[in-house]
Amino acid sequence: MISKGAGLIVAAWVLVVSAGAQEGVPEPDGYRTDNYRAPVPATLAGARVLSTAEAEAIWRAKGGVFIDVLPRAPKPKNLPAGTVWRDRPRFDIPGSIWLPDTGYGTLAAATEDYLRRGLAHASGGNNRASLVFYCLTDCWMSWNAAKRALSFGYADVAWYPEGTDGWEHAKLPLAESQPEPRPDE
Repeated sequence: MISKGAGLIVAAWVLVVSAGAQEGVPEPDGYRTDNYRAPVPATLAGARVLSTAEAEAIWRAKGGVFIDVLPRAPKPKNLPAGTVWRDRPRFDIPGSIWLPDTGYGTLAAATEDYLRRGLAHASGGNNRASLVFYCLTDCWMSWNAAKRALSFGYADVAWYPEGTDGWEHAKLPLAESQPEPRPDE
């Protein structure tokens, strides 16, 4: 049987090892193309990485545009005729722009165009506008989308890796969101 003190030491060690695991995740050279819900790097070359407190400060100061890239659940195929389909609600950081499906490692030309147009709209055509990308905790999609924005020439890119999970955990407000319409919708 483990004593209470030894149990606390083991628990503390597990937390340290778990926290350190994220720091050990290297940035890939390109985009992450699979296993999107996995530990993410602590960095993104060319971008600022934000804590919840830093993201909140930007949000409260209205100092940047928040971009959510969480995928939208697709309508199931082969639903019986007459079945009513209702999307699951998405709750975002208030004032965010939701550009679903734009954080995959490989994007179809139409999805990449949707991202480019969405960012141009969000930034008012200013490639120096501050853009804050997020999704969920341990979600590579926000990392990919922020990296892609850098490749598009955006100069003030921030990545909030804790996403709506961290935001909600901090008891900050969330608001129901709808995705930005696609040109083909």
